[in-house]
Amino acid sequence: MFAGIIETVGTVSSIDGLAQGKRLVVESSIQSSELALGESIAIDGACMTVTEIEPSAFAVEVSAESLDRTTLGALRQGARVNLERSLRVGDRIGGHVVSGHIDGTGSIDAITPAGESSVYRFEIDPELAARTVEKGSIAVDGISLTCFNCTSSTFEVAIIRHTAEVTTLGSKEPGAAVNIETDMLGKYVEKMVEAALASRSS
Repeated sequence: MFAGIIETVGTVSSIDGLAQGKRLVVESSIQSSELALGESIAIDGACMTVTEIEPSAFAVEVSAESLDRTTLGALRQGARVNLERSLRVGDRIGGHVVSGHIDGTGSIDAITPAGESSVYRFEIDPELAARTVEKGSIAVDGISLTCFNCTSSTFEVAIIRHTAEVTTLGSKEPGAAVNIETDMLGKYVEKMVEAALASRSS
C-alpha cells in the first residue's frame, strides 16, 4: 500500500527487453541501504517489485500486463518517473490509501493557471470517470489528488507549486499520458452495489 505522497523523482537509466515484459533500471536519490530485494515501490503509481539493487539505482521487471495497462510501456531511457516506497505500519497517510494497481490511463486535456496554482483537466474513459466523485480522492501518476468538476469523461485537479516542483506533473504538457487509480473505497462499493442489484433482479 502507498499514500500517494511522492518521495522523489527518479530517472530511467536503461530498458531491456524480456521474453514477456521489460527490465527497467531507475536511478534515484533513494539510498541502496534503504531498499530490500522483493520490496514494493510505486513507479508513476504502478506497484513494482525491486529485483536488483545498485549503489544509486534499482531494477524492476515489468510484466506484459503492466506494460499494456500503464504508461510504463511507453517509457524511454532518460524519462523521469515519480517514486514512492510502500507504507510501513505506523506511517502517516498524508494522502489517501493507494494500492498501486492502475485502473487505466488518461491524458492531460488542459492546464490553466490559477494564481499560484494550476488547474489540470484530465480526460479518461467513461468507465473510470464513473468512479470519480466530486471532492473525492484520485491518484494520477501515483500522486494523491482531490478531483472536482467531474464529468462523464473528464475531471480536474488543482496542482500547487510545490506538487509541480517535486513530481513529474510540473514538466508535463497537454496530451501527455498518465496513470490513473481511482479511489479504492469506491471500487469496493461499486462491486457490492452491482452484486446486490444482480441478486435482487434474479
